[in-house]
Amino acid sequence: MTDTDSTESQPLSERGSNRSQRPSSPAFRAFIASGWQEQEPTLPEQSPAAPFAAARRERLGALFPGERLVLPAGTLVTRSNDTDYRFRPNSAFAHLTGLGTDEEPDAVLVLHPVAEGEDTHEAVLYFRPRAGKDTEEFFADARYGELWVGQRPSLEEVAALTGLRTAHIDSLGDELAKDAGPGGVQLRVVRGVDAAVEAQVESARRGQEETEAADARLAEALSELRLRKDDFEVAEMRKAVAATAEGFADIVRALPRAVEHERGERVIEGVFGARAREEGNAVGYDTIAASGNHANTLHWIRNDGAVRPGDLVLIDAGVEVDSLYTADITRTIPVDGVFTAAQRKVYEAVLDAADAAFARAGQPGARFRDVHAAAMEVLAARLEAWGLLPGTAEESLAEEGQFHRRWMVHGTSHHLGIDVHDCAQARREMYLDAELEPGMVFTIEPGLYFRADDLTVPEELRGIGVRIEDDVLVRADGTVENLSAALPRRVEDVEAWMASLRG
Repeated sequence: MTDTDSTESQPLSERGSNRSQRPSSPAFRAFIASGWQEQEPTLPEQSPAAPFAAARRERLGALFPGERLVLPAGTLVTRSNDTDYRFRPNSAFAHLTGLGTDEEPDAVLVLHPVAEGEDTHEAVLYFRPRAGKDTEEFFADARYGELWVGQRPSLEEVAALTGLRTAHIDSLGDELAKDAGPGGVQLRVVRGVDAAVEAQVESARRGQEETEAADARLAEALSELRLRKDDFEVAEMRKAVAATAEGFADIVRALPRAVEHERGERVIEGVFGARAREEGNAVGYDTIAASGNHANTLHWIRNDGAVRPGDLVLIDAGVEVDSLYTADITRTIPVDGVFTAAQRKVYEAVLDAADAAFARAGQPGARFRDVHAAAMEVLAARLEAWGLLPGTAEESLAEEGQFHRRWMVHGTSHHLGIDVHDCAQARREMYLDAELEPGMVFTIEPGLYFRADDLTVPEELRGIGVRIEDDVLVRADGTVENLSAALPRRVEDVEAWMASLRG
């Protein structure tokens, strides 16, 4: 038998079921479809997020009158063979529907233009509702079947939850093509989320020009829509920060166990991950648990190192709550509860830089870029005083200098929300160059990183990495609030906090 004969006798696409020994007789199908208790239909209450999501859709639609906007939730992604990663919807989809957690794979939100009336668009949510118990999907589909992954919601249930009109995903293609094409309704789609939906959009708008630029403008608008958080979003951010603070307390309590384990960083990661799953949806990003010199690798997520007494451990972590809003907090703490003189020296320099950034953020007319500049002024001055700069702090702060950035290469702030790096596709004038406005939520996170192999710094500082990161809200009166203030920042407060948690 040839290789071709083998493939033709059972195509590769069917071989994944070889292990399952799935029954398929008509008698079995009839039997498994019968004998189930009928459930009384009870519709859920509307989500607290629904009215806020409706207002966001209205703001977006006003930017694109007469156009059809297509926002996919995304698809399940294979982790290995037939095992999927846990689903998380695309952030723009979640923001405009109010759905979170793992709702709803393969769904698509479409804002259809309307010709008359006060509204510019009618929003319709297309998704795959649950199948009946008399279908093969019910018992045989390991990705969608009720016996495998639980009961999917009905069209009516999702409509009640979101306040949206709902429709079966199978009708999407025809709805996208309606009135489209050359001279017809312009379509825009969020790219890079669902290839099948993108293909349907491309087919529907065949002949339309500059589609890539049109889609880029939609992505930009969706990012800028999130620059100022509404009341619902701020409340969710507070929940995320509070749960994250509890996770940091859990870490301190677990430090003795981390010290005893050869991969103590994994102990820290696991303890925080448990809190994130208990209190929210997941972690908002891979936890950084970086002990000793690992703290000088900015995105250290391998977390396979030892946690040793006498070292600092830098923990950068955030709980993502069920609505998908995430905190992003960093604390650098002494493993045995007390800073050494060298550690304190570096830590207090970073803390002073953070305090300067807070002060600048609270000044009238402050721009986003000013927050970073304030922190850099402090760090450059401190590094000059320590004799580490090849000139003065003023020379280093000049654009042609920047020598201090050797030990602080990242930015001091980023917007925060439903994405840990939120609003990332906003224009420069709306982000970096913009004045801080009420409702903005962002981080303040200066650091100093002295690698163990850095011969330009004194030996006593080598291997020390410190970052302090807090989550900040601009209030209605223009002042700033440290949402993560419950976690101590000053040296003596950190030491007292750790002592209280460890008894």
